Amino acid sequence: MPKGELQLAPMHRIIKKAGAERVSEEAAEELRRALEEIGEKIAREAIDYARHAGRKTVKVEDVRIAARKMFRE
Repeated sequence: MPKGELQLAPMHRIIKKAGAERVSEEAAEELRRALEEIGEKIAREAIDYARHAGRKTVKVEDVRIAARKMFRE
């Protein structure tokens, strides 16, 4: 049973795609942890934007705005 929501195999592929020849399990797990943390922060911010707009549904633009805000800071 995986510890997080994301699978480890894509983490290995992302790191390899970035240029690594080999990737340790610990590195893949740490990337998973970091991406889940970032994703959760973006999701919370997107929920706030949707609620501010009077919606229960989070839309693509809410996520885009939240992500831009996060990476600007």
